[in-house]
This record gives sequence, C-alpha cells and structure tokens, in this order.
Amino acid sequence: MTEQVLEGPPSRRREPRGPGLPQAPFLVAFRFEPKSERRLEREELRTALTDGSFVWLDLDVRHPEAAAVLKELALDSDILEDAEGGEPATQVARYEHSLHLALTACRMQAADFHLDRVDVVVAQHFLLTLHRSSPHFIRLTKRNYRDDFLRFAKSPSFLLYELWDHLLEDYLSVQKLFEERVEHVQAELTQNAEDAVFGKISALGSDLLHFRKVLLPARSVLAELSTRKSPFISEATQPFLGNMIGTVERVLQDLLVDRDILSESLNLYMSFVGHRTNRVMNRLTVVSVIFLPLTFLCGVYGMNFEVLPETKWDHGYLFFWITALGIALSLVVYMRKKELL
Repeated sequence: MTEQVLEGPPSRRREPRGPGLPQAPFLVAFRFEPKSERRLEREELRTALTDGSFVWLDLDVRHPEAAAVLKELALDSDILEDAEGGEPATQVARYEHSLHLALTACRMQAADFHLDRVDVVVAQHFLLTLHRSSPHFIRLTKRNYRDDFLRFAKSPSFLLYELWDHLLEDYLSVQKLFEERVEHVQAELTQNAEDAVFGKISALGSDLLHFRKVLLPARSVLAELSTRKSPFISEATQPFLGNMIGTVERVLQDLLVDRDILSESLNLYMSFVGHRTNRVMNRLTVVSVIFLPLTFLCGVYGMNFEVLPETKWDHGYLFFWITALGIALSLVVYMRKKELL
C-alpha cells in the first residue's frame, strides 16, 4: 500500500539518452559513528547493506551492470515501473519501506531547453539515484559530498540535502542562461529585426513556461519533505530543506521578470513598427492631399467638351501650371504650419 503526492508533469520532450557515455555504477558506503566512507565494488554491496553501513548507489540505467545492482536492492515493483516509464516530473511517493522521489534536472544545449528525470529512492540502509543520462547536479554531488559529510553530516539524510542543494544550483544556472537569452532577443528587437526573431521569441516563451512547470512542483515537494515526518528524513534535515523553498521562490520571481521583459520588449517593438507605419501613412496622406486638387483640375480640362473657353487662351497652358503650383505650394505651407508635414 502506497501513498503518493504527485504534481502535474510538464509537457516537454524527454531525452531518452542524455549527453555522455553511460557511467559505471557509483557505490559508496558511509558510517556516521565514527565517520568514515569508502567506495564499494559491486560484489561488496550485499555485505555493506547488512553490516550497518548506509550506501549511496548512483546508477545510469544505460550501463550493463545497472540491472544486476538493482536486483540486489529488491525494490518495490511500483517504483521500478514508475522509474521506467515516467515523464520528467518532480513528485514524491511514500511507500512502507522507502521514499521515492522523482526529480527533474534541467539543461541548456545549443539554446534548447531539455529535461532529464532522476529517480531517488531513500530506504533505511541505502539511497539510490537512478537516471538515463549524466545530470550535472549528480556529478556535482559526487564531487562535493565528501567534505560536507566529514564536516556536517549527522544522519543519512544529508545526502538528500546534498542532491537538492546541487539541483537548485542547476536551476539558478539555467535561470541565468534564460536571462542571457532574453537579453539577446531584446537586443535583436532593438536592431533591424528579421522575421526569424519572432520564432526565437515564441520558443523562448515556451521554454520559460516549461521551466516554471518544473519549479512549481519542486516547491511543493520541498514543502512536503520539510513539514511531514518520515522515518527516512531526519528532523534535523527538514529545516534545511524548508529553507530551500526560498531559493525556488527567488528563481520563480526571476523567471516571471524574464517573461515580463520578453513581453514588454515585444510590445515595444510592435509599438515602434506601428509608429513607423503611421509615419509612412502620414507622408502618403500628405502626397494625396497635395495631388487631389491637381487631379481635379486635370479631370476638368481633360473632358471632351467643344466649349472650354480656356483652351482658346494664348497663355492657358502657363496659367494651368501657375494655378497647379500655387495650389500645391499653398497646401505645403499650410501643412507645415499645422505640423502635418
């Protein structure tokens, strides 16, 4: 019997294979009294799980040895099914003997926004991270966990804190990349914008929206982990997880600012386009006003009547041009005084 807290998954393309080659299983055993940690070989895993150690297993499911390691853990079938076919969506599910988290890692690749799913299973004697790529925040955790373990760790929950801490660092980095993209698009709009820039704006707006759909569930799950008691998360760790909610809120606020800047930049550009169009239309209107009376004169003297007295004048042609130029100059002077020209 399980109890699940699920957040709506963002509708986004899933990367079946992330960048880089499949990583070999990463196994490390911790002891907290006295503090010690050591890397394990796969053959040592079963012994480490029963001798009082706490084991962190990081598995890339693309690697051939991953399946054999998973068999040693005897995970709940629901967890394996969810990890196998689930979409990238931050969520938490509580089981009798474990806690299952699905985390959403983000990465920018060639100005494209990609999501990767990382499953985290916390049990009494182990913490498992399972993924189909090589997420950046997992690599950071592997590189930095040792110092924090020796200096601060008092319970296995420190690993969960480490994972969330580095995941939020990735969110902050992605947010900065979004800011750079927004600034770049804004600069393109202020110059001679091509039609392609509107496609970039559309794609950027869509990516910002999907990033928001990643952050909102992350905030909800952190609130759930930091407030609800669990045998797999120490009470000492919960306040630190709660403090991370503020970081997610800050990223959300920055994201909203980026969306507003993008929207305002587009609106400003469209205002410029409208202003230039109005100026062109104003010039065309002035030309039309000048030539309208001249067109009338041409129409009158172009009629095929036998009796047109002016046609008998010796200086009728000159008189026509003097009249036409006089009308045109008068209209130009009048419109300049009215600041219409």
